[in-house]
Amino acid sequence: MRSILAGAAAVIQPRKFMGVLAIWVITLLYVLFQGGKTSFMLFIMVSVLILYLIIGGLGGVRRAKGTRSLYSEQDKPDLLYAGGYLRVKLNVNIPGFLPLPYVVVREILKRHNGESWVFEESLVPSLRGRGELLFQTPVLERGCYTFESTDILSEDIFGLMEHKGTFKAEGRFRVLPRAVVVPRWQLYERRARLSGPQASLLQSRRETTQINGVRDYVYGDRLTRIHWNATAKTGAWKSKEFEHESVPRTILVLDGSAGAYYSSGQFELAVSIAASLLGFGIRERIGIGLCCLDKDTKVFSPAEGSAERQKMIQYLIDINAEGRGPLITRLDKAQRMFPKGAYFVLISPQSGKPVLDTLRWADSRGLTPSHIHVRNPAAKNRGEEWAEVLKSRGITSYNVSSLHELPAVLGGDPVR
Repeated sequence: MRSILAGAAAVIQPRKFMGVLAIWVITLLYVLFQGGKTSFMLFIMVSVLILYLIIGGLGGVRRAKGTRSLYSEQDKPDLLYAGGYLRVKLNVNIPGFLPLPYVVVREILKRHNGESWVFEESLVPSLRGRGELLFQTPVLERGCYTFESTDILSEDIFGLMEHKGTFKAEGRFRVLPRAVVVPRWQLYERRARLSGPQASLLQSRRETTQINGVRDYVYGDRLTRIHWNATAKTGAWKSKEFEHESVPRTILVLDGSAGAYYSSGQFELAVSIAASLLGFGIRERIGIGLCCLDKDTKVFSPAEGSAERQKMIQYLIDINAEGRGPLITRLDKAQRMFPKGAYFVLISPQSGKPVLDTLRWADSRGLTPSHIHVRNPAAKNRGEEWAEVLKSRGITSYNVSSLHELPAVLGGDPVR
């Protein structure tokens, strides 16, 4: 009897529990001292009510279980790009035979950087205790997301008792950084107008006339590249793959310094620039590597394979701009991973002496330095003075303040 009362007390609010218990004691005394059918019937009704509350508290939503399904417009719902969203379907199963008027389902979605969103909806379960909840996430940014434990709340039909159950339904997905298609990059063209010793190092990534095979169509391919026979046979767009002239390898150096960025949006722009350039390397079959100067220095050697490139993009999902210390100090730890003669492309919002020292460091080690200046969109200075400083030293530089202008800036076209 004590264990049953303890279980009831655990699920009923203390004041309500004491009130219900007091009524039951009163009806019991009424039966003992008054007797009669009326007192006995009243005692039975109150006892049945208490038994209902106890059974409902010990079972029901406390033993609820559920499964989660994720849907998106892309082929892989567990991997989508920033700016997208997911549709979530949660199937709930509440065992027991007592009817529930409704239940409240509370979900918590957490991002890898600590941000969280709470989704709370109500549903009416069927007579078998089954229900389905559909909702949509907000627009998601780059990161790793996880659904925490799901809470289910319900009340009995009299509103005297509140039940709470918790279960874990697997729900984990990753959001890739935003990226744009970069059709061309002046860095790899012979006719790029650069001054200083860099001009002699530039080589073209032109295609030869030798066909190397057939590949899937990529947005931006010219009509003359279409392989019509392969397209007709497979039913999917195919493009001709030509052999390319050799070109120096490239290392993208992403500045992840904690105090370098004005806002989180500026850092997201830097990450998106790196992701877009990695996509450019995949399409053009250029050996591009990645060096992230974040909390830890991580280096991926230049590679043309899509598998290695996907590892680099996956690594970009979790970085948070937590780096400390001078750039050169962190680069010294990974200098042996940089192939000599490679292009050294620094993606950073910094300018002035720290960047000049870093670019000189790269040049002294046989690398060809250049700088993609990630500007603060709210800043009045457009960075022309800094670009002139680098140009006077024979160093290529690009000023980027938004992702949509990146193709024009790298291709040398005027920004609209």
